Amino acid sequence: QVKLVESGGGLVQAGASLTLSCAASGSIFRIPPMGWYRQAPGKQRELVAIITSGDSTNYADSVKGRFTISRDNAENTVYLQMNSLKPEDTAVYYCWTIGSWGRGTQVTVSS
Repeated sequence: QVKLVESGGGLVQAGASLTLSCAASGSIFRIPPMGWYRQAPGKQRELVAIITSGDSTNYADSVKGRFTISRDNAENTVYLQMNSLKPEDTAVYYCWTIGSWGRGTQVTVSS
């Protein structure tokens, strides 16, 4: 079982930047795909960005050009750099890998 712990959320104004971090620990035997999902109040959880073991990335259309996912394999950590934040980015952001979810970190963007 892999444990995922997110950090870096907060309250910011529109146009600001935030960087989320997710540290993985536990039974990690190979470099897994990792990603970020988010869930806004009253909405379904949606994929934000994903990075594969080969560092290929994929983004939701709504964040392309603004968000960047990256990973540090030596530290078993994945990051989500979020720029030009919008109020519609407000959500709980969850870290994901195969078989595991983090508990989430709140991101609130005020207009």
